[in-house]
Amino acid sequence: MVILVIGLPGSGKSYFGSRLAKKLNAEYLNSDRLRKEMFSKRTYSDSERQKVYSALLNKVQELQSKGKGVVVDATFYSNKIKQAFFQSTKERLAIIEIWADENVIKERLKKARPFSEADFNIYQIIKQQWEPLEQPHLKLKSTNMNIDDMLQKALNYLKNDKATN
Repeated sequence: MVILVIGLPGSGKSYFGSRLAKKLNAEYLNSDRLRKEMFSKRTYSDSERQKVYSALLNKVQELQSKGKGVVVDATFYSNKIKQAFFQSTKERLAIIEIWADENVIKERLKKARPFSEADFNIYQIIKQQWEPLEQPHLKLKSTNMNIDDMLQKALNYLKNDKATN
């Protein structure tokens, strides 16, 4: 199974996605980590983002060919990018969208994070470019105190086969 964990910067998708991957014993791919490996100076330009998503998709396909489950953590802000994953994923695909109140996001983005330099300005740019997801998916609100509840809801969603594909 491939699980896309999508959302705006600071929404809590990396915190959630890494923990979900552990619970599922799945591989975890993070767009911020990959971006940092690929580019010494990160700009979040359209060209850079396209290269990161192409590399993510290649890694997903490689892991799928080995029969591994994958949790992919990235904004997936555009429908064009989402479609590339929908069309190229051979196995069942589930989508979990993480969101948070903007005041929570603003506070989170003030803190240093290991792989992402996205600040509130980047958040605002990506928020303007955000294209809502049309496919069925689970939408979870992230607060600073509800990770266990989020994980349980996600596990129930995945177990009940409400995912797409």
